[in-house]
Amino acid sequence: MSRDFYRIKRLPPYVIAEVNGMRHAARRAGRDIIDLGMGNPDQPPPQHVIDKLVEVAAKPDAHGYSQSKGIPGLRRAQANYYQRRFGVELDPESEVVVTMGSKEGLASLATAITAPGDVVLAPNPSYPIHTYGFILAGATIREIPTTPGDAYFRILDKAMAHSVPRPTILIVNYPSNPTAEVADLEFYTRVVDWARENDVMVISDLAYSELYYDGKPTPSILQVPGAKDVAVEFTSLSKTYRMAGWRIGFAVGNAEMIAALTRVKSYLDYGAFTPIQAAACAALNGPQDVVEENRQTFQRRRDLLVESFTRAGWPIPAPPASMFAWAPLPEKMSNLGSLEFSKQLLEKAGVAVAPGVGYGEAGEGFVRIALVENEQRIRQAARNIKRFLAD
Repeated sequence: MSRDFYRIKRLPPYVIAEVNGMRHAARRAGRDIIDLGMGNPDQPPPQHVIDKLVEVAAKPDAHGYSQSKGIPGLRRAQANYYQRRFGVELDPESEVVVTMGSKEGLASLATAITAPGDVVLAPNPSYPIHTYGFILAGATIREIPTTPGDAYFRILDKAMAHSVPRPTILIVNYPSNPTAEVADLEFYTRVVDWARENDVMVISDLAYSELYYDGKPTPSILQVPGAKDVAVEFTSLSKTYRMAGWRIGFAVGNAEMIAALTRVKSYLDYGAFTPIQAAACAALNGPQDVVEENRQTFQRRRDLLVESFTRAGWPIPAPPASMFAWAPLPEKMSNLGSLEFSKQLLEKAGVAVAPGVGYGEAGEGFVRIALVENEQRIRQAARNIKRFLAD
C-alpha cells in the first residue's frame, strides 16, 4: 500500500542527513571523523545537576506522570533567571511554560497558533524548525533576511504590503543558528513597534542566550517595554548547562500565546520526567560558574578555529556568539556548492560540517561549523583541511 501523506509531502529531503549518513558510514568503517557538524555539546552537565537527578530518581513517588506545563518550582526558576539576567519580570503561572527542548516548543506553538493558509515571516537561512514547524501546521512561509538592519525592516514592510493574507507571525532568532549573527536592544525595540503597528505575533528563539563572546551579552526581546503584548521567547538548557539530551526548554512572555501552547501540550504530553525537571531547577538555581566556564571554553575554541583554519588556507569569520561559525566556502572550491563541498571535506579530510543549503536557499555558499570538538581535535582538523586544500 502506498499513500501520499499531506504533511510528509510538504517536507523536502533533509539535505544535512546525506552528510550525516556518510559520517556514520565512515565511522562504521573505522575511520576517524572529526565531527564539526551537529551542535552537540561534548562535555557533561555540572555534577550537582547530575546528583539532583539521581537523588530525585531514587524516590519511589517520582516516577508517575509529571505536569505538562512544567513543575511549579521549575517555572519559578525560569522566571528568576529572567529577572536576574534581563531584569524582566514574569508570572510563573501565566507567562512561563516548560517545553521538551525549544524545538518541541516551537513546533507545539506553531500547532497552537497557526491556521491553514496563514503567512509566517521566517528568516532564511534559519534552523529548520523555524520554517517547517509552521509548514507542518499548514502555514505558508514568506522568507525574510537574517541580518538585522534597515534593509530588514524595508523587507518586512514589503512583505506586509504584498502578502495575501497578511502575515500573522514573525520569527526572530538571535544569536542566529546557523549564521551566528546577533541583534541589539534597539533592533528588538523596532521589531516590537513594528509588530504592534501591524498586529503581528513575534516568536523569538534565544537558545544561545549565554554563548556570547568578547564580553558582549545578548539581550532578550522581552526587555523592550510592552514586548509581552506581542512576543514570546524560547530558551533552552541544552547549550547553557550542557544538557542537550535532557530536552528541557522554556517559552515565556505573552500570556495568551503561552496559554495556547500550554493547552496544546496538555493534549500531547505529560511533561518531562520529574527528576529531570528537578535537576533543571538545580541548574538554574545553583552555582552559575558553569555558564562562564562554558562560554570561555567555546570562545577559546572559536579563536583557535578561526586562527588555525585561516592559516590552513580557509579564512573563517569569527562568530560573535553561539556555538557555530558560519563559513563561506574556500574561494577555489566555491563552485562545488555547500553540499558537495561538505561531502568532499568528509571523504578526503575526515572533517564533518553542515552544508549551508540545509538551512535554506540563502545558505548556499556557506557551511556551518560547530565548536564541539576539543582544541587538539580542532588543530587536527586544520591540518587535514590544509592537506585537502593543497590537493
